Formats: sequence, structure tokens, C-alpha cells
Amino acid sequence: IILYMFLAVSIVCDDYFLPSLEIISECLGLSQDVAGATFMAAGSSAPELVTAFLGVFVTKGDIGISTILGSAIYNLLGISAACGLLSSVVSRLSCWPLFRDCLAYTISVAAVLAMISDNRVYWYESASLLLIYGCYILVLCFDIKINQYLMKKFSPCCTCFTRAMEENAEHQPLAGWQEESGPLIRKQSRTDSGIFQDKVDYSQLSTSLHGLDEISEDHPNVFTMPEADMKRILWVLSLPIITLLYLTIPDCRRQFWRNWFMVTFFMSAAWISAITYVLVWMITIAGETLGIPESVMGLTLLAAGTSVPDTVASVLVAQKGNGDMAMSNIVGSNVFDMLCLGIPWFIKTAFINTSGPIEVNSSGLTYTAISLICSVVFILLAVHLNGWKIDKKLGAICLVLYLVFTTLSILYELGIIGNNPTRVCGN
Repeated sequence: IILYMFLAVSIVCDDYFLPSLEIISECLGLSQDVAGATFMAAGSSAPELVTAFLGVFVTKGDIGISTILGSAIYNLLGISAACGLLSSVVSRLSCWPLFRDCLAYTISVAAVLAMISDNRVYWYESASLLLIYGCYILVLCFDIKINQYLMKKFSPCCTCFTRAMEENAEHQPLAGWQEESGPLIRKQSRTDSGIFQDKVDYSQLSTSLHGLDEISEDHPNVFTMPEADMKRILWVLSLPIITLLYLTIPDCRRQFWRNWFMVTFFMSAAWISAITYVLVWMITIAGETLGIPESVMGLTLLAAGTSVPDTVASVLVAQKGNGDMAMSNIVGSNVFDMLCLGIPWFIKTAFINTSGPIEVNSSGLTYTAISLICSVVFILLAVHLNGWKIDKKLGAICLVLYLVFTTLSILYELGIIGNNPTRVCGN
């Protein structure tokens, strides 16, 4: 069932979620990194939002905090490792999007850790999380102007900014637009039409800002059998889930359903949440059957399980060479996860239970803070030393760092290092 759920998530992301995100990006004129940090992060982090609401309103425990903070290191290092090792394409990265998202994430983590340090969350503290995310969205709205200003300001002293400006100048004529008007349009909107399409096929169609408007042929039906033998076997095995998704989600790649892209986006997010719930349920059963301690499960298998949509979506776009979108989704998902904690806390403290704050447990707070901030620093350092590109070398470095952080976390949780008392059920 675990393996089948992995297959189901990949089908939802590849056939419905990412195509709907492409059309949203084109309609709003979003760049790859902004789309990855907003809509892609929100859709693939839907399971964390559901978990946070369950923790506040149903179980009335700390499940949301433990799930979100516990999976943060996996999101940063584990998914980066997957993008590097599983992608055969070397993707170039821009300095500003990664720095912007990492800074926003560090501020969000510091805010969450500061507000739960006294084991209580007040309405104004949860409102500050919403305000931080609002400021982050505001920065994304003016992302192009900020990016251009920073490039002009720091390009003389920072080589990565200079290289980014040169690469932008080199790639502008290749975008499929005419040389007279192309750079001007590119500079104003930074829209990346066809970000999930094959570059060769799409370059013939992308003769305007919204290249998909000119597609005359309809997209092949999802029931078309692949030609490769291995893909045929997977297609036959996944036929039940393909049929179920076909009946419940409009395929916005087809002309008839193209204007239903927002319905496709939300239905995909709902299906991703449902599949992830079953996946985490099965992983929990597997962990209990194998006798793995609960604290170790939360840091390893459950952290990876709740982040399966982020992993699949990031790897898929990295394989297309869209490194900025993959990295922005990784860090942007973590920023959105902090918002996932703020929304249910604010609703409960401001509207439902206004008499007092929410009681939370902040044990292990210091170690969590150090490990999260260190992981952000390490990912920035690793990307910089690797020449601002995603490849197998970066993937191997991130994998080693993830294993080191996870090992230290497990030893801390089990009480082998540090002074964290181990907890046993019933005591």
C-alpha cells in the first residue's frame, strides 16, 4: 500500500497538479521561483495544513508542531538530495530566490520558536505569523523590481549576481519571442510559459506570451497505453487510481477543461492530502510492527511520508531543468508550514476560545532551533560551493548532511546525547 500511495502521488502531481500550476503561473505572469514558493508550496503542503488543524481542534495536542518542525530538515536537505540524485539534468540556480526564501524561512522559524518558548500561544502571537507570511507574499509581488535592484547594487562585488545577469541576457533570445519585443516582455513579467513542457516541443508553439493558447492539438488521453514495457506494467498497475482521478479531477491540459484550472488545483491538493493520510497511516503501522520507537518514527519515516508530495513535485520539475522552482518549492513549503501553524492557532485564540492562550509543549526547543537554522546555513553554503547548480554532487552532499542531522536528532530523542529525558507511553 505504501508503494502504491507513492505511485498515486506521482500521478496526481504529474498529470493534474503541475499542469494546473503552469496555467496559474501563465495567467498571473509568475516566474518559476515565485510560482514554486506560493501555489506549488501551498498545494503540496496541504497535508501539513490538515495535520495542524487536526492537532488544534481534534486531538488538542502538539501533533502539528512535531510534524511540521520534525519534517523541516527533511524538506530542506532530504528533498534537495532527491532532486540532485534523481534528476539527470543539471539545473542552474539564481542567487536571489534561494536567499529570499531562506531568509523568510529563518524569520518564520525564529517567530514560531519565540512564541512557543513559554508553552503558550496568544492570539497576537499567532497573528504575527500571518503578518510575516503576508510580508513574504508582498515581497514576492515586487520580486522583479527587488531582484533587479539587488543585481545592479551587488553585481560589482558578488560574482553570482554578475553571472546571473549574463545568463539572463544570453537566454532571453532563446525564450521563443522576437528579439525586438522579447527582452522587454521578459523583463516586465518574467513569465515562464511551458515550464513543465518539453523544451523542444514547446519552443515551436511558444510564439507569444501565453504559448498554450495557440495549441491546436489536444493533449493525449490519460488512458493511452505507453510504448515502453516497464511503463506499460506501471500503467496497468495504476489503472484503478488513474480512473478514479479521471472521474474526479478535470484535466486542464485538455482544451475542454482548460478554464477549470483552479478546480484542478484544489481537487489535486485534496487528493494529495487524502493519499498522504493513507501513506502516513501505513508507515505508522509498519513502524509499530517493526518495533521502531515513536520519536525515531517522527524524525524519519513520518517526516518523509508527510513530505512525499513536496518530494515528488520538486523532483519532477528538477528533471525538466527548472531548478529555481524546485528549490523555491522546498524552502517555500517550509515557510507555508509555519503559516499552517498560525492559521488554526489564530482561529482558536481569536474566535473560538478567547478566554486564554493555547497550551503547547516546547520540549527540545533549543536543539530544534539550532538544527533548523544550521540546515538553512548548510544548504546555502553547499549550493554556493557547488557553483549555484543542482547536480548529483549537490545531491550527495545534501544526503550526507541529512543523515548526519537525522542521526544526531535520533540520538538526542533517545537520550543518548544531551539531557532530553526519554518518554515512554503511560509514564
